[in-house]
Amino acid sequence: MENKILSTGAKALEVNLDVIRYGSFAEIGAGQEVVRWFFRVGGAAGTIAKSISAYDMKVSDDIYGKASRYVSRERLEDMLDHEYNLIVECLSEQRGDNTAFFAFADTVSARNYQGTNECHGWLGIRFQTEPHAAHSEIIIHVRMLDHENALQQEALGILGVNLVYGAFHLSHNPDLLVKSLLDNLTTDRIEVDMIDFHGDAFLHVDNRVISLRLVQLGLSDAAMFSADGRVLQPSEHLRKKNVLVERGRFRPVTHVNIDMLNAARKQFEAEDDSTPEETISIMEITMHNLLDGNNSIDLEDFISRADVLEATGHTVMISDYPEYYRLATYLSRYTNRRIGLTMGAHSLIELFHDHYYQSLHGGILEGFGRLFKNNVKLYIYPFKDAATNTLYKVDNLNVDAKQKLLYDYLKAGDHIQQIEAFNEEYLHIFSPDVLKMITSNETGWEKLVPDVVAEKIKAQQLFGYKPAAALEKQ
Repeated sequence: MENKILSTGAKALEVNLDVIRYGSFAEIGAGQEVVRWFFRVGGAAGTIAKSISAYDMKVSDDIYGKASRYVSRERLEDMLDHEYNLIVECLSEQRGDNTAFFAFADTVSARNYQGTNECHGWLGIRFQTEPHAAHSEIIIHVRMLDHENALQQEALGILGVNLVYGAFHLSHNPDLLVKSLLDNLTTDRIEVDMIDFHGDAFLHVDNRVISLRLVQLGLSDAAMFSADGRVLQPSEHLRKKNVLVERGRFRPVTHVNIDMLNAARKQFEAEDDSTPEETISIMEITMHNLLDGNNSIDLEDFISRADVLEATGHTVMISDYPEYYRLATYLSRYTNRRIGLTMGAHSLIELFHDHYYQSLHGGILEGFGRLFKNNVKLYIYPFKDAATNTLYKVDNLNVDAKQKLLYDYLKAGDHIQQIEAFNEEYLHIFSPDVLKMITSNETGWEKLVPDVVAEKIKAQQLFGYKPAAALEKQ
């Protein structure tokens, strides 16, 4: 039987009637919409020690310290630090034996009068699971999609109650907690594009898996994490950066994957005077490429891929954008700098197939119009036909005859570029062949992947790898 979704008021009241919970609410931007729910339903005196809203920047700075950006994770964490420490210092001696303290905070930019600003916000809660417990924390970033300020405020209030309720009642089940964030809301109103769990309550949680869940559940179309496994918020990580993306299955990462991205980046950076620090390279996996034969996600396989990608030192993105033009549109939302997409010659040929654009009224022309709209360029890695020893590059690809003029137009406009500094010795390597060698315990696969990847696969026995000692015991 499916669990019944409680109304927002019922959630707020249940929190208020929980005698163990006591804390503060600090909200900047979009009104005090979260704490208002707790005041409105009654019983708030048993839950709320303090409610504050520091709108003026100088007042905010005086309380929480100076910030380079006021709607940012940095500012949210300053708010949580200040409010949580304050309530614990003030009240722990008086009621600490019977109280689990918490601090909720948000800093939000709701729609302004002119409708010209980015509508987004950071929300977080720091809380004890029981009296005297070390604190745990949940931080999320949201995009508010309603077109009216009042509706954005309303949605933010509901989301905040869901977060508070989830922290207190669902922390033992992070998957359910994530799903509950949009209770009594829809993805047309709110997008949750980052969530980060940490603290004693979440020692068993892999935030990379939680990032995957955001996309899988439709709360966000993409999620990102760094080479050390930290969850990243796209607008902060991509802001004012040139972005280069390689899409793949990465089962596992091979020399070809690394050579493609490195060679494309070298060419990409050479095209303007930007420094390496101004460019971020991303390895991206689509949800479609994570699904198994049963149309479900094998988490062990996902973690294996994430581990080897991180071993190479690259940022990882999980997206629900099977079409390249949608990926380009997503990236251009967060940066006004150059965007590069690198792919193999085979993938470029597929890009010119009509059936990928059947959902667009303008067909393939609309698709390419969207793809190249925002300073986007394709960087193409060659393919070598083992049977004929022919090296296929941008100038000799066999594109469908119907699209030849379009292809020539895009080449002439410098939208499609051949990667020049590639390593021809790697062109015989294909990830499926390497995976088969690993799972079949064939020798020699180590030479087809970077050393750090081979070491990671062996150390963690990823992709079905079995060491010789284990095989002898079978």
